[in-house]
Amino acid sequence: MKRTSSLSGVLLMLATALQSCANTPSHAKDHPSMTTNDQQGTDTTGLDTATFGAGCFWCVEAVFSELKGVVSVTSGYAGGHVADPDYKRVCTGTTGHAEVARIVYDPRQVTFDELLEVFWQTHDPTTLNRQGADVGTQYRSVIFWHTEEQRAKAEHYKAELDRSGAFPAPIVTEISPLPTFYPAENYHQDYYAANPDQGYCQYVIRPKMEKFRKAFAGKLKH
Repeated sequence: MKRTSSLSGVLLMLATALQSCANTPSHAKDHPSMTTNDQQGTDTTGLDTATFGAGCFWCVEAVFSELKGVVSVTSGYAGGHVADPDYKRVCTGTTGHAEVARIVYDPRQVTFDELLEVFWQTHDPTTLNRQGADVGTQYRSVIFWHTEEQRAKAEHYKAELDRSGAFPAPIVTEISPLPTFYPAENYHQDYYAANPDQGYCQYVIRPKMEKFRKAFAGKLKH
């Protein structure tokens, strides 16, 4: 995907600027619709949680699982109108749910700004309801924020990336408060790690991972 300017350079500039942006305290109670499960990582444990959708959740999980400071990544569904969705129903594109990854992380080792940097740089946020050959609302680009601070930073990043011309088209990423998060079926968890020779893993995820590891070599777990 051709960019009109250096995306990595713009992201680095924004990450630096946003260190002082949106200093609202990070507490799950900022949004009353969150469930107990959705608050994981925002209490006295000192961990925080981010929830992103960027196409197939196998890809998103594989990417964020390798970041230093990320404690766990859970593939799941969010943003739809159907309770307790399953993969088969979500794949029809009629549930309103997106495939997402819930990322529990240690903010002392990796910040939300850095997670956003990885998010923007590892998928195409300008294609509506599509990532490559994966088409449907379930593959939409989305940031489900847990706190007002996350919302402010996500919106600021989106606006500044559009203004800078980092992408050749407007960003269509949805930025919404996190509704109920539904973990996906067990066989979806750690999918890339467990199935490296599966066709999709070989031809879609592996090339993405190679680019990601090169771009973020200094931020990976050893």
